[in-house]
Amino acid sequence: MSGPYTHRGPGGSRTRSLAALPAALPALLLPALLLAGCTAPAPTPPSTGATASAEPRPTASAPASAQPVLVPVQPSGAPSVVTSRLDAPWSILRLTAAGVGARAGSAVTTADGMAVPDGTTLISERDSADVLELLADGSTRVVGTVAGVAPGGEGGLLGLAALAAEAGSPGTWVYAYFTSDSDNRIVRMQLQGAPGALALGAAEPVTGGIPRASNHDGGRIAFGPDGMLYATAGDAGNREGAQSTDYLGGKILRMSPTGAVPADNPFGNLVWSLGHRNPQGIGWDSRGRLWAAEFGQDTWDELNLVTPGSNYGWPVVEGAAGDPRFVDPVQQWPTDEASPSGLAVVNDTVFIAALRGERLWRWVPDSGQPATPWFVGEFGRIRDVAAGPDGTLWFLSNNTDGRGDPGIDDDRLWQVALAPAPG
Repeated sequence: MSGPYTHRGPGGSRTRSLAALPAALPALLLPALLLAGCTAPAPTPPSTGATASAEPRPTASAPASAQPVLVPVQPSGAPSVVTSRLDAPWSILRLTAAGVGARAGSAVTTADGMAVPDGTTLISERDSADVLELLADGSTRVVGTVAGVAPGGEGGLLGLAALAAEAGSPGTWVYAYFTSDSDNRIVRMQLQGAPGALALGAAEPVTGGIPRASNHDGGRIAFGPDGMLYATAGDAGNREGAQSTDYLGGKILRMSPTGAVPADNPFGNLVWSLGHRNPQGIGWDSRGRLWAAEFGQDTWDELNLVTPGSNYGWPVVEGAAGDPRFVDPVQQWPTDEASPSGLAVVNDTVFIAALRGERLWRWVPDSGQPATPWFVGEFGRIRDVAAGPDGTLWFLSNNTDGRGDPGIDDDRLWQVALAPAPG
């Protein structure tokens, strides 16, 4: 499934103007300092949407011992461009030794044993099915084109994840969630070549049979602290199916790195939680809690605390309903203020990319404060967000996806410094 390794820059095909990396990246490091009674004030007015608290329940990935609370962070200063002229970008994958799957401290290497610089970044493009490598000068090149992708509507090449290979199988696996002609599926490919000339090896199937449609395809994948692969699956237009544990749509799924059903999954299949409409963002805090962002229908978008076997209500309820059969969201917003997609947890601070809302939402769990919006309307639709290098936050605009109003250099990967939030 590797494709032509085409440079995107001067003299190459699909030439794009390049935005150079900032001359100096912020040197801010975010130590794991203990915080007592410190909450972040809202730098901009909070959403008018109501908020609700979910009853925390144990998760399979939550550590038994108490974990320190990290100092909350917030954006500081004006964002700068990392790279530009992206085509409907969908997912940021940063290959870091501490973040390749759940194998913290593992070296990032290619299948032929070459070390990959910490922080090497891959980006997926939904409609081209290309996986791009971000180069040091801010240009991008094609690492591979994933075969079998059938883009259309909201479907195409969606989420990326990575996992260091097991002993005896050197190299890092790159996982991709994509829409085919018949379903949504997950494959994995070994990273090959040398940095600056990386490639993707032949694809191996991980799982399939996830319902597809022109919309509500979910698509985010990530490895949890338990070493399992989690995937968000939209209801694919089958509203009632979201309530059935036999239907993989409208769910958050959990599987082994090879797609097997873990023995402790609650329903004996890949389903981890149900009653979702179209979740597209997942991330874990230092306590092992899983947070998920979800598109609503007409009334409320949601941020949920996800626990195994729990039902989040769709399509019976939307937003906080106070119905004991379902788990209420911890935060909710009117749909024109969010349409949440990617999610990142940095220093136990949750950042959520908002498409229709054209902003980043920031929320600190357990702070008692509502989420606060940042950069409202400044960058258009925002698809994904991730921890960047040297104490920064990265986020992807998504104005070329057919629903935005693209500028001349869209789409772009942006970077903003993070600083401890006042408390």
